[in-house]
Amino acid sequence: MSEEQAKKIEEINQKLSELKMQKDRLYSEMKRCTEKRDELNQEFRNLRGEILELRSERDELNEKVKELKQQRDDTRGKSQEIVAEMRELNQKTTELNRRKPSRAYQTLLAESKNIEWKIQTTPLSLQEEKKLIEQVKQLETELKIYRKLDQIKQKTIELKAELKALEAMANVCHQKLTDIAQKSQEVHAKMLTKIEESEKIKSEADGLHALYLQTKTEAMPIREELVELSNQMKKIEEEIIEENEREKKKTEQILREKLEADARKKLRRGEKLSWEEFQLITEEETEAQD
Repeated sequence: MSEEQAKKIEEINQKLSELKMQKDRLYSEMKRCTEKRDELNQEFRNLRGEILELRSERDELNEKVKELKQQRDDTRGKSQEIVAEMRELNQKTTELNRRKPSRAYQTLLAESKNIEWKIQTTPLSLQEEKKLIEQVKQLETELKIYRKLDQIKQKTIELKAELKALEAMANVCHQKLTDIAQKSQEVHAKMLTKIEESEKIKSEADGLHALYLQTKTEAMPIREELVELSNQMKKIEEEIIEENEREKKKTEQILREKLEADARKKLRRGEKLSWEEFQLITEEETEAQD
């Protein structure tokens, strides 16, 4: 290995060491980004699941609010109908009171029964009977006013009871509606908080992904330069191996020639040759003949 090659190898190794440190730093940053990004994306997915559940809960509550509003409005509508009916009954009562006889109901009823009994038990002329029948009709007309008043009074009592029940029902619906509407608002507010949190997490995850891509872009030329330097190092090592191989062959050839020359000198002197020396001379002669 020449001094120039040694210097070149040292320079490449130094550069490789620096580049590997840069690459390791960038790859460590990329790993940190991907791990944190994946962690945030999982948090985002979990939050999205919670948001969907909250939205579903809110929608169910809003549907209940809608149903209760309808029930309350229906109840109030029925109450208004009852109030209108009671107003009409009051008007009828006023009208009937203006026409109400001066005598009491029981007095009129007793008189009517007495006349009917008289018609049935007393011999009367046609004219007298006709007169008594007219009196009964007149009494019945007056009694009907009392009966209508009594019917209206009974109906009014029933309507008041029904109105009270409807008002109680409307109040219950309104209270339930208020409670559920408040719960819906709380769920909605919680959902909005989760949405805001998820958006922040998604933004952070996207930022980390962008940083990962940027770091990856920075690492690519370093990686390419590492490959290039590694190829240069491999080429120099191959050149050194080839040079060493040539030097080895050259040294072996010189040694072989020296051993062969020494063996021929021994042969000329009549000295005994070793098996290796004999082979060297034989191979040389064979190669010469070829």
